Amino acid sequence: MILSRIKPALGGHQPESHGKAIPTLEFFLSNRDYTGAITLLEFEQSSGKSTQLTDQWLGYCAFHLGDYKKAMDIYSRLVQEPDRPEDASINLACSYFFLGLYEEAQKALEQTPKSSLKRRLQFHLAHKLGYENQLMELHQQLENVTEDMLCLAALHYLRSSYHEAIDIYKKILLDNRVPHLTRQSNDIEFVEALTQFTQYIALNVYVALCYYKLDYYDMSQEVLATYLQKFPDSAIALNLKACNYYKLENVKAAENEIMSLLEKISPSFIFGQDIIKHNLVAFRDGAGALQILPPLVDIISEARLNLTIYYLKQGEYMEAYELLKNLEPTVSYEYILKATVNAVIGQETNSRELIKAAQQYFQLVGNSVSECDTIPGRQCMASAFFFQRKFDDVHLYLSSIKSYFFKDDAFNFNYAQAKSALGNYKEAEETFSRLQNDKLQNDYVYITHMARCYIMQGKAQAAWELYLKMDTSTESLSLLQLIANDCYKKGEFYHAAKAFDLLERLDPTPEHWEGKRGACIGVFQLIVADRQPTNLLSDIIQLLRNSTNPQVESIIRVIKRWAKERKINI
Repeated sequence: MILSRIKPALGGHQPESHGKAIPTLEFFLSNRDYTGAITLLEFEQSSGKSTQLTDQWLGYCAFHLGDYKKAMDIYSRLVQEPDRPEDASINLACSYFFLGLYEEAQKALEQTPKSSLKRRLQFHLAHKLGYENQLMELHQQLENVTEDMLCLAALHYLRSSYHEAIDIYKKILLDNRVPHLTRQSNDIEFVEALTQFTQYIALNVYVALCYYKLDYYDMSQEVLATYLQKFPDSAIALNLKACNYYKLENVKAAENEIMSLLEKISPSFIFGQDIIKHNLVAFRDGAGALQILPPLVDIISEARLNLTIYYLKQGEYMEAYELLKNLEPTVSYEYILKATVNAVIGQETNSRELIKAAQQYFQLVGNSVSECDTIPGRQCMASAFFFQRKFDDVHLYLSSIKSYFFKDDAFNFNYAQAKSALGNYKEAEETFSRLQNDKLQNDYVYITHMARCYIMQGKAQAAWELYLKMDTSTESLSLLQLIANDCYKKGEFYHAAKAFDLLERLDPTPEHWEGKRGACIGVFQLIVADRQPTNLLSDIIQLLRNSTNPQVESIIRVIKRWAKERKINI
């Protein structure tokens, strides 16, 4: 991992000396108090006590503090000097790299003599700039030394090859003769060896990051604890500890860790501030997203993704689409998010192209070796089959993970639709009934599916009440048509007649009259067969009289004659 170990000035790092002795530069550096070191160096500069090393130390301290802009300015001046330091250009290139100025870093390296650091920086630049051929060439040039191996592990991490990165860390432990550890050692044995190994203690942070990415949050915490025992104020480690808490669903503990970290850092502390603020937004379920995330979109990759998620939750789908439209996904969660955005916009705009793209993205994740047996992988396969209307497969995949999402509204919404499509109306109704989200309960898809579930179980009145609660709109008209046709098919003729009557009054077409006529006659037949009460006869006659069709009177005469013969008062 390309990480800096940083300790901000906390205000309490005074030397334990008598009197008012001024702390030395060595004191500040040994305590990793780069803010204090910069203050001392700048004071010496302003008082005319600086030496030729002062600028170099200022650049060093600014870089390790995370103030890469200041480091860049210092090294830019140094490379212009006639007797410039040998490492000025490579340090300038490193500053450019951490600022994301990769082309500038490449140019700076042209003025740099060959060195192992130059090779490692070129290696990472090739990755950042997408120069795959150059990357492979530089890979071959890496040596079997700790620094180069850590560089390679960092690249594996950046490419989501976390197991490969861990294998490198395991090899470093083996090369340093860690007892009871072999290449065949499992993760638990590896963690135990790592927590007892102090020569390269930063490996604990790197391995913890890998385990975090692999969703092994407990293991990540265990490894991280070893590092925090020695460096309890490490911004990187404390931030990762908070993220582990968040993933382990201890949101309060996560937020407390971040707030504690923010209280410790001074205003001059730059490194990690952006990621800390970003994570606090995530821990607070998007609170402050529009204030914090937009400036970080091109700095922290997750900021773009989390801002997209925020827009999706707010129903601002086009804003989410604009954020991701130029993103080429490389890891599973990017594919999933891009698929989701394409699916939403595709359904909103009836774009077959976007829906097909969403289906392909979902399928890529679901079929991948790394995700096919994971919960997100199965969700993706279910989504892909949903778009293909292969509801047997949708139901199969969702059933395999339903125990994890019993109270999840989004999951139950999709699961119930799949059940309904397969004709499992009782189970579909039960699943729909678990939804707590008011927005979903008022969604047209929910209402129409619930109406069908009711009708198919002989509860047509419940479906009719759903219609009565709706305001007049094109959606209420569509629901009325669904009730009319489904009730007719199911033999719920009374509610079919009422629905067709309303439809005929809104749009007096022959189809609506024929539907009402057939439904009214169906109700009459059920009354004749003693399967419906006779008091419905007057309702049926009234419904028929709402029509101007010449067949009305002949049908009413037949009904009245039958009622008169049986002495039924209508």
